[in-house]
Amino acid sequence: MSGIGTGYDLSVSTFSPDGRVFQTAYAQKAVDNGGTVVGIRCKDGVVLGVEKPVASKMLVGGSNRSTYPINQQTGMGIAGVSADGRQIVNRAMQEATQYKGFYGEVIPGYVLSERIASYVHLFNLYWYVRPFGAALLMASYDSEGPQLYLIEPGGTAHRYFGTAIGKGRQSAKTDIEKLKLTELSCRQGVVEVAKILHTVHDEEKPFELELAWICDESNKEFKRVPADLAAEAEQQAKAALDEDMDS
Repeated sequence: MSGIGTGYDLSVSTFSPDGRVFQTAYAQKAVDNGGTVVGIRCKDGVVLGVEKPVASKMLVGGSNRSTYPINQQTGMGIAGVSADGRQIVNRAMQEATQYKGFYGEVIPGYVLSERIASYVHLFNLYWYVRPFGAALLMASYDSEGPQLYLIEPGGTAHRYFGTAIGKGRQSAKTDIEKLKLTELSCRQGVVEVAKILHTVHDEEKPFELELAWICDESNKEFKRVPADLAAEAEQQAKAALDEDMDS
């Protein structure tokens, strides 16, 4: 890509002759090379799952978080450059706090997604900054019910029933499309997300599975999936994978 973009990839404010912004494309590439993040909207909430490659055997389990609560009714999962993702998460927290202080109520999911997308887009406009090398899946549960949004490095935001970002996104999306999401409970969704992430993961590299949800069972609050349920889901995912390999 660098050969194609030579002369046009030095600044985020420069368009190539075919209308591309190469710096934004490079940022998206950073996301596409990161760990896979899967989100599905079930009948009673939203489940997020993150594949976190283990960089070292000496790494303390659970120390490199990839899911973050924004407020009680909203949370995010990060793919790409973790440090960039944390900056976006911090901005989301500020937006949620300011909205609550000004209007006296929790910020709706669609408002927060649009505000964060606009913030991310700002870093695609000026030559003295670079785009964020991170994309986020945002789960929320407000008066409109459970919602799932994707915010990309270019500053676009879309609402999904289910989607995936990161290295294994294509295979994950194919598996998500096979699910009957309107019939799945979040408890069942946790198992399905674990299965998808174990299926798309490169077997040679160890990884840690991080699961979070916001649903009726969590009192409509964004939380980590309880450890016992997460362990059970991962066990079922591994058993299903072994079954597929044997058949």
